[in-house]
Amino acid sequence: MAKSKQPVNLTSAEVAEKAGVSLEQAKRLWRALGFPEIGDDEAFFDEADVNALTKANEIAGNGLVSFDLVVNLTRGIGQSMARLSDYEVSALLHHVETQDEDDRTPAEMLKATVSVSEQFESAFEEMMIFAWRRHMRAALARAEASIAGPEEQLGTVWQTVGFADIVSFTALSNTLTEEKIGDLVELFESRCADVVATWGGRIIKSLGDSVLFVNDDPLQAYGTAEGIINVIGRDPRMPDVRVGLASGNVVSRLGDVFGPPVNMAARLTAVARRNRIIVDEATAGSMPEDEFETRRLAARPVRGFGIVEPVAVRRV
Repeated sequence: MAKSKQPVNLTSAEVAEKAGVSLEQAKRLWRALGFPEIGDDEAFFDEADVNALTKANEIAGNGLVSFDLVVNLTRGIGQSMARLSDYEVSALLHHVETQDEDDRTPAEMLKATVSVSEQFESAFEEMMIFAWRRHMRAALARAEASIAGPEEQLGTVWQTVGFADIVSFTALSNTLTEEKIGDLVELFESRCADVVATWGGRIIKSLGDSVLFVNDDPLQAYGTAEGIINVIGRDPRMPDVRVGLASGNVVSRLGDVFGPPVNMAARLTAVARRNRIIVDEATAGSMPEDEFETRRLAARPVRGFGIVEPVAVRRV
């Protein structure tokens, strides 16, 4: 990416002084962004760092939020941007590697990647801000929905959680080259993301061989699960998948979701057969009897839940 055009000639103490914060506050924000500790006497920073720190201090200084909350939000920015940057660089490197010029050295391919990134940096930044604003509005709408439900608890909402994972991924990865593993994971995640978005859900996290998603409606969640099986498990070029669905109250915090349905959905995938959907009692009870056929499976111990009767579901 394009480097800062400003001279790097400031120490952390000088940046803190210019921004009007203590050195410890400056270091907290720096760590929250995910950057390594810099020696107090090392001239590592520039005016861009001063401006960023000044903005953070202004947010806390106007009394709108506390400095601790600013640090917390900064940590979210740092983690999201670190992952986005790794994603972007990996995708661009792959793009450059697949071009026709096979005789280029790694250094030449890296130089070409930097050149491509610099050319679309401004447009990508605008798109990033646009996406953030859109997702902020959606997140606020979900928060509003949480107090409109029967529980009326801010941040807690009734949802269906889905967990989809690739069958025998560890064994499969031992038979593939590193490049093939990367291609498989990228295709798996991108196809799952498209299906989840189509059915009005959200990807909460991707773990390489699995994805965790949520839907507000169990029927949409089933459509998501069915879609994932169709684009992954039914494709002869892709491995089989299993999907577990569980419904109930879920707490949203720091971009993640927590609650019994999250754990149950993950546990149910161990019960599901290849390219099949297994659900819990709450999800099964939400399925219209004239549209779905449910079949109770043998009761079995599920870690953290005791004896559970999973339910197999299919459209009639």
